[in-house]
Amino acid sequence: MFTTAWFWTLVFILFTSIPAILIGIFSTRLKKASETKRHAVLRTLGVPEHEKRTLVGFFHPYCNAGGGGERVLWTAVALLQRTDPHIVSVVYCGDGAAGKDDIIAMVKSRFNIVLDPSSLHFVFLNARHLVEDSSWPHFTLLGQSLGSMYLAWEAIVKLMPDIYIDTMGYAFTFPVVCALSRGSVPVGAYVHYPTISTEMLARVKARRRGYANADAISSSATLSTAKLLYYRIFMYYYASALKRASFLMANSSWTKNHIDSILIHRDTPLSTLHSLLASLSPISLFMSLSSNHVPPTSAQIVYPPCETQELVGFPLEGREKLIINENSNRPEKDHAAQLLALSELLKSHPEYCETVKLVMVGGCRNEEDAARVESLRALAKELNILDNVELVVNASHGEVLSWLSRASIGLSTMAAGVVPVAHASGGPLNDIVVPYKSEPTGYHATTPTTFGEALHTVLSLSLAEDIAMRSRARAWAVERFSRGGFEQAWEESGWRRWLPSHL
Repeated sequence: MFTTAWFWTLVFILFTSIPAILIGIFSTRLKKASETKRHAVLRTLGVPEHEKRTLVGFFHPYCNAGGGGERVLWTAVALLQRTDPHIVSVVYCGDGAAGKDDIIAMVKSRFNIVLDPSSLHFVFLNARHLVEDSSWPHFTLLGQSLGSMYLAWEAIVKLMPDIYIDTMGYAFTFPVVCALSRGSVPVGAYVHYPTISTEMLARVKARRRGYANADAISSSATLSTAKLLYYRIFMYYYASALKRASFLMANSSWTKNHIDSILIHRDTPLSTLHSLLASLSPISLFMSLSSNHVPPTSAQIVYPPCETQELVGFPLEGREKLIINENSNRPEKDHAAQLLALSELLKSHPEYCETVKLVMVGGCRNEEDAARVESLRALAKELNILDNVELVVNASHGEVLSWLSRASIGLSTMAAGVVPVAHASGGPLNDIVVPYKSEPTGYHATTPTTFGEALHTVLSLSLAEDIAMRSRARAWAVERFSRGGFEQAWEESGWRRWLPSHL
């Protein structure tokens, strides 16, 4: 007998099926429209109508920023251009104001990488502001992740690639690409840093103060409990997004270990809740599509490239008392700690006030990064060390090389012949500043005080010890972090098996 309960059950099933039906219809029409767009792109690149081309998409909203992540992107693109003339690299970015020619010129100026415009196409995105932290003053991780999903939607609607590679760290774009392509576009990523990690969950659970866990939260049991729930939910969906990938590369053993732990992360209560609410949640809907996909079991280490060939020619002798840091002006880099370390050094050893300078070389992506630079200038003034600090923004490749050739101490810039002083954590501890042939290549520290002490130790080395340390650091950097080493590891990561079968 057809009862009211059956009626409402049928209504519920039909209602909750509508999103999946609509996405299915949309993706079918999108794939047909994408063929027309593909032909238009190939025509603009001068490709004959009868020739086939594979489109490898690189999702990198800040491709013109000039940082280490961008070096990875452009090194990979240049490698494809040299080895695979039948492949067109499609870069999805938000740098439309710069334009193709200016971006190519920046890559040459900043990284000394020459790109061929005939096999490079840009898809300029309009909604990049949705992934900027300034757009999400609260629940920033969630907001940026949802923003990246919309940005991926915009990217795929404008042009669907044959394979999609995220090179910035937006894992929540994976289910969007899988949904819109109905699983026909393999997804992969080069991961610089996990968006969230089990360490972050442990920090909040233990109520330890730190980056992304302010005093106001760590000191409150109620707020800590609420944030832990928020992080647990976010981690659950982040893990689900990562599992949509077909291949994953990590920039260090530290990143690989975290990604591997996330891939096997289990949260049984949330998993049960997810199953109950899957039909009601748009995010759950995206995560559920292409259920025949086999997730990766681990990430492959592909160390980032450095310009070791140019750096090894720098003399080891006659260096100035310059401490150089080459890094993007982003909040997670904690540049303020470097200023505090310099302050500690100068307070403990005032004899360096006239001779030592900290040079901070970094790219600025937007107004928020520029504001961070100004805040660093203000902090240097407050610490009374402004005369010992130089902030260099968006320097050219030649300018960066000039600073590196003169510096004595660097933060993980070893091939240039500097002695590195790095934080005792992550990649710097496990992969970068490690013994070479059983001898040290640099120093580690954790606090401004210990950083100041390490800087003094380097500045106090005898000439023989100093040259020996620089030589070991350079040899290790060339062996592990050369451009050739990156290219070889990139090719060995297995990403090619996901290219279309006709290749």
